[in-house]
Amino acid sequence: MKRNQAVRILLEIVMILLSLLFILPLILTVLNSFKSFQEVMTDVIALPHKLSFANYSYVWNFINYPRLFLNNTIITVVGLAGIILVSSIAAYKLGRTKTRYSAVIYLLCIMPMLIPFQSIMLTVLQLAKDMKLSESTWGLGLLYWGFGAPLAVFIYHGFIKGIPREIDESAKIDGASGFRLFFSVIFPLLKSVTTTIIIIDVMWIWNDFLLPLLMVNGSPATKTLTLAAYTFVGQYTSDWQYAMTAMVMAVLPSIIVFILLQKYIVKGVVAGAVKG
Repeated sequence: MKRNQAVRILLEIVMILLSLLFILPLILTVLNSFKSFQEVMTDVIALPHKLSFANYSYVWNFINYPRLFLNNTIITVVGLAGIILVSSIAAYKLGRTKTRYSAVIYLLCIMPMLIPFQSIMLTVLQLAKDMKLSESTWGLGLLYWGFGAPLAVFIYHGFIKGIPREIDESAKIDGASGFRLFFSVIFPLLKSVTTTIIIIDVMWIWNDFLLPLLMVNGSPATKTLTLAAYTFVGQYTSDWQYAMTAMVMAVLPSIIVFILLQKYIVKGVVAGAVKG
């Protein structure tokens, strides 16, 4: 008994140390966002001499933070809405259809998760230009539908397979069918996994760098917050204090969303795994 307790305490200590190791870069970023350029270059680890919000005021005005925040919001909302709508309907149809083709179609839907984005990014960029989606926040949001749908279909599908078919039959007897059956009966049952997908995709889309760099980096009016942070890093000189400040301001909204909804992550993933 005492041995098990000692092992558990040791594991907890190891987990705490690992957590501190992973969170250390974020702590250093926040600390250095309050420093001057000289302080950052002198000692990155040291605490700032005085707590000053001058960096935040400067970055707010220089990058036009409200405008870029709106861009991020549009991209995230458009991408998230499409991912949830398309993936939930597709997963429901695949989960309820039992033919020799449904399993093949399901595999084709989730296989893109295995394809590295870097291997197809030039093709995606050219396709986006041909479809007039480049240099547009709305167009970038639409592209996230395709990149985010495979994982969402995978999560939804595992949960939907555990929903009894009798629910569908009862709804059909009451006159509900098609989209009405899905949105009125099935979709409310997907609340936990939908919340999980929202958290995962908000963290991903809001903080994404590479796809926005390819798609909307040509105009200041369409840039995102992460791209704005990169503007303070130059080839010869870099304003590290402003870059770190901009990065804190960029990731803070997604961190707040994660903190508010984190309890649903494990609940949604475990529910899907058990029901699947």
